[in-house]
Amino acid sequence: MAVCNIPLFLKMSPSALLGFKLVSTAKYSSRKLLTSLTEACRRAYSGDSGASPAGFLGPLDHYSGLIRDGTLREDEHQRAVMQTLDQLHKTLRGYSNTPISFFSKFFQNPKAPKGYYIYGDVGTGKTMVMDMFYSYVETEKKKRVHFHGFMLDVHKRIHRLKQSMPKRKVGKMAKSYDPIAPVAEEISEEACVLCFDEFQVTDIADAMILKQLFENLFLKGVVVVATSNRPPQDLYKNGLQRVNFVPFIAVLQKYCQTLRLDSGIDYRRRNRPSAGKLYFLSSEPDVEATLDKMFDELAFKQNDITRPRILNVNNRKVRLDKACGTIADCTFEELCDRPLGASDYLEMSRLFDTVFIRHIPLLTLNKKTQARRLITLVDALYDHKVRVVIVADHPLDDIFVHNGEHGHDESHILMDDLGLKRDEASSLSIFSGEEEMFAFQRTVSRLTEMQTEEYWLEGDRSPKSKV
Repeated sequence: MAVCNIPLFLKMSPSALLGFKLVSTAKYSSRKLLTSLTEACRRAYSGDSGASPAGFLGPLDHYSGLIRDGTLREDEHQRAVMQTLDQLHKTLRGYSNTPISFFSKFFQNPKAPKGYYIYGDVGTGKTMVMDMFYSYVETEKKKRVHFHGFMLDVHKRIHRLKQSMPKRKVGKMAKSYDPIAPVAEEISEEACVLCFDEFQVTDIADAMILKQLFENLFLKGVVVVATSNRPPQDLYKNGLQRVNFVPFIAVLQKYCQTLRLDSGIDYRRRNRPSAGKLYFLSSEPDVEATLDKMFDELAFKQNDITRPRILNVNNRKVRLDKACGTIADCTFEELCDRPLGASDYLEMSRLFDTVFIRHIPLLTLNKKTQARRLITLVDALYDHKVRVVIVADHPLDDIFVHNGEHGHDESHILMDDLGLKRDEASSLSIFSGEEEMFAFQRTVSRLTEMQTEEYWLEGDRSPKSKV
């Protein structure tokens, strides 16, 4: 029988696969699950309106089938959300936001169904249920993306449109140009269904444009399904100029119903076979020599020599001092002390399947910026199934410290630059570290899963692993 080559954008995310596997019983068969998922994706990609070859009529039927055959264990919270998404899947049959004719552009588009905003604690299966829904949506005009990646793409589009504007003539005022609406129109032409994983707002540049961007998307008939660890009202909590962000929450709640998925279980942290020791403490004897040996053993299998690598990211050059093929050996200082961001880490995730991160220090309030970068780095590596080997000064659960015993001179300097008093600024998340503490729960959960044998094997991109 021919193998179904699933397009990249239809593959389920690591956390989706995790959701399937972490609730599995002893009867779990990865081959059986993969076959089931492949059939679902084949149906979604082909746009076939009937039952899939595996006999599943939609995401809820698929979910129930996996429970019946022992692949999944019943979770009432997941089922409740899946029932709602299954109904949306049925409602979306035949839906399109594409104008039928040229003249229809000037009239009101067909009313789009409401989307869903799914929130809950880390590791509860939010991404799994969203991705299962996505695999059954019967349209080619759909996109599933991490929210970080989506906003990077939006800012690139904004920059491109601004660059295409005629240059201002000397002595004349430049005409004001708002690129948000044209960007939203571009996106709406590419997708009538958008699925976002890890919807979070930490960047003021994102926060200030979200209302206008999403309002335009919704008016163009785009249906949004998103996952997040925060309820809508807590997005960008205590962020700078949050008063300008708050109207977006009303827009989101107008077009998306809120669902809570919170079973109280972090499935990523359940005991599963380990890939071996991948998280080391810097106090352990000969730890550097141990990592050097691990790197050499992995590098030996590469068709390359150990050398520095230069990454080209948005016309910038990012140097990594030590790499070999798809293996990168980096320090925390190299990855998180420099002004790097999501685009840099996404490029690393594309090029490397294994990243060593050495010398992670204790992350105090004085290192909030570095902590944010580490959170973003781990998100990018996890979403692309990149394997990690870590050396840190403290155990994983104790890396980030949130108390007043450690200085935060950078914050005081920034408060002074902004003309803010200490008591006025103490509630802002940029100074309090609250956002980093909240997001770091996800980082710890993901790094825990990234040490499992299952994750390590799935992250192997070598030719032998594809056979």
